[in-house]
Amino acid sequence: MEARTKIALITGGSRGLGKNAALKTAQKGLDIIVTYKTNREEAEQTVREIQALGRKAIAYQLDTKDIKSFDDFVKTVGDHLEPNTGSRNIDYLINNAGTALYAPVPDVTEEQLDDIVDIHFKGVFFLTQKFLPFINEDGGIINISSGLARFPLPGSSVYGSIKAGVEMLTKYLAKELGPRKIKANVIAPGAIETDFGGGRTRDDKQVNAMIASATALGRAGVPDDIGGVVAFLCTEDARWINGQRIEASGGMFL
Repeated sequence: MEARTKIALITGGSRGLGKNAALKTAQKGLDIIVTYKTNREEAEQTVREIQALGRKAIAYQLDTKDIKSFDDFVKTVGDHLEPNTGSRNIDYLINNAGTALYAPVPDVTEEQLDDIVDIHFKGVFFLTQKFLPFINEDGGIINISSGLARFPLPGSSVYGSIKAGVEMLTKYLAKELGPRKIKANVIAPGAIETDFGGGRTRDDKQVNAMIASATALGRAGVPDDIGGVVAFLCTEDARWINGQRIEASGGMFL
């Protein structure tokens, strides 16, 4: 009997790390669902690139801090999958979508903090919760953290602290979902050259040089350094990795 094609859902999969992860995961033979917040054109381009690899793909709009929209989103995904696959389920949920906040502690406003909490913690928690009934046995949850949860850099107190919370949440997910054979792991990228945070790592030569000097491999990261790690965790080769924090930073601040 032909093996069933597995499905990965990647939030924020229209550009940057999310897009690279989507493409690399498709190359492993999975079909892909990506979400985007505002840029439908970029998301549809990602879909076309995945389809060019011979995999199925579709894009949906989702604001990961709009928790009230999650029930409808899960239903929409299920309504798409059921007639096409015979099931409303996915195999892997990759919580990647996010935004940056650079502000020293004295300058952080309550609104800014709430925004980061809603996107990076509450959104991750409740989207995962809503999908739990629809993740297949032997599937997995992959959360995206940050090297900033390990090494503090001035201006990232809120972002780094919330990502540390995501890392602990991942361990709880691994523990509680173990009886269903669902794995949960977290990937912590170092500084990556994308448009994240206004393209700071990519475009600010001073910041880029600082990162390169603090990294054992001597450069800032690029999306290609991360997508393959996500894709690996969506394969049978990673079946015994569970509850782990995998830092992909080139050896920052060793």
